Amino acid sequence: MKPTVAIAGATGFIGRWFIEKYADTYQIIALSRREMESSIREKVTWRKVDMYSLSSTVKALEGSDYALYLVHSMQPSTRLNQGSFEDTDLLLADNFARAAEQVGIQQIIFMGGILPKEKSDFSRHLRSRYETEVTLGARKPALTALRAGIVVGPGGSSFQIVEKLVKRLPVMLCPKWTKSETQPIALDDVLKITDYCLGNSEAYDEAIEIGGGSVTTYMEMMQTTARLMGKNRAIFPVPFFSLGLSKLWVALFSDSSTTFVSPLIESLRHTMTVSEHPLIKKMGINYQPFEDAVKDAIQNSNNLPKLPKGKPTRKTANTVRSVQRLPNPSRKTAIEVAEEYLDWLPKSFKHLLSVSKKGEFVTFKLIGISLLTLQYVHDRSDEKRQVFYITGGALARRTDYGWLEFRSVLDGEYIIGAIHEFVPRLPWFIYRYTQAILHLWVMKRFAKHLGSFSKETQVA
Repeated sequence: MKPTVAIAGATGFIGRWFIEKYADTYQIIALSRREMESSIREKVTWRKVDMYSLSSTVKALEGSDYALYLVHSMQPSTRLNQGSFEDTDLLLADNFARAAEQVGIQQIIFMGGILPKEKSDFSRHLRSRYETEVTLGARKPALTALRAGIVVGPGGSSFQIVEKLVKRLPVMLCPKWTKSETQPIALDDVLKITDYCLGNSEAYDEAIEIGGGSVTTYMEMMQTTARLMGKNRAIFPVPFFSLGLSKLWVALFSDSSTTFVSPLIESLRHTMTVSEHPLIKKMGINYQPFEDAVKDAIQNSNNLPKLPKGKPTRKTANTVRSVQRLPNPSRKTAIEVAEEYLDWLPKSFKHLLSVSKKGEFVTFKLIGISLLTLQYVHDRSDEKRQVFYITGGALARRTDYGWLEFRSVLDGEYIIGAIHEFVPRLPWFIYRYTQAILHLWVMKRFAKHLGSFSKETQVA
């Protein structure tokens, strides 16, 4: 019987190519935000999932033996998204690890990034990738972290940026970061390594750096790409381009958002070469040459694996998500932080705000007016995660879906405080510049309050 592999991020670059190549090798469960009409391949099952929801993720992973985690939250999923991609990635990874443990998945394979030798020098993007790796590996399923630099293949976002810059700019002034060494790897090699590691106990709980057979620089990559595209480009180094300017011109000429480009560019200042892992040496892979990988990416850029058509969805307008990382020096549990929040809030807004608790319901009142009602969810809460449904109040338009949660992450070092799928009753423009700003301000004040507890507080 074929092993069943769930793919989170199945519509992305690596996910769709893995399905294309290994649909006959594995029983694949492909996860997507949207419900798909039907699978193009009979052996692939598509499941809709909201990865912010633990219950939805558990349901989507049921029946899986292994999982590929190819998720990166650099694009917002709601009209207003308060929070950084780092904190969102952390929350999603924690949800996935919890769900994988609950359904009995044996192994998670995570595609991360090559890390600098000095952890203090991590860029935001690489630090986030490392935190995701740590979080995915914190529970029962074995984790195999494949750490790669640029993956070169048709549809790869990082290489597409290089390709678009070469295509559109006759002259390229290359700042200092383009001289950083990197070890790009062909998509086909990444797929082979992933297949080799799946279900291989020698790869369990291992971090494996993967890169192609040759070391190059980003400037040399652009020069090689220009030559293979038949473009006569003037590409030379200059000493005066700042990282900030680099982000702007890369975003402008590659048709990418600065939100997407910025963390990637920050990572390029690092040397991205690999130390060969014994398992890769044992595999004896014959790496595809960089030039061949570039040719393949260029020639097949419009020949990507087809995805099934997504069913039309009726999305609730004006949804809000807020994901905030809170310091937790005293290592409070999520239970204690939730209780602290409900106790701290009325004390901070004396004579204005009150909090009343009646059974499983919590009501926030402003001068007697019920602003928000929450319902504590016992069966979805534990010591490391506290969940409250949003069920009413003058500020909430939608009361059938949406929740507030506090969860402990990274071994209790931080607490994530998050609101999901909230729909305000106020007109959007008014909400955006009043209630939304106030909520963020309150959470920042609460973060400062939590941070004031010393490590000894918990012991005392």
